[in-house]
Amino acid sequence: MTQTVVRSENRMERKIINISVKRQLTIPQKYYEALGFANEAECILKDGCIMLRPVRTENSDFSEEILTELIAQGFTGSELLVKFKERNKKIHPAILKMITEADEMAIKGDGKISLDELFGAEDE
Repeated sequence: MTQTVVRSENRMERKIINISVKRQLTIPQKYYEALGFANEAECILKDGCIMLRPVRTENSDFSEEILTELIAQGFTGSELLVKFKERNKKIHPAILKMITEADEMAIKGDGKISLDELFGAEDE
């Protein structure tokens, strides 16, 4: 059963899916492909809803910074590769931690918090 609800400029689709006795569910292929899922999904519980989204494994936004720092520290060859992989794995958890901390700060401030207070001033 697919139901389409149109809200302003955003299009939302709704589909009822089954959950197995092992608590497993299948993401409809159309949604899976549209969002670019691979082997992992991030599962978020918020305001009585579960949100699933693909885990992005490419951290190319930070690759240049990581490599620049490691090269400046004198790493080369296979040692550089090992250190790069170690640091690259820490990016996603660090970003999730920042998001969690930002959410907590926003809740404590009753939504009355500036971006500088939330993320720090640009010159810091």
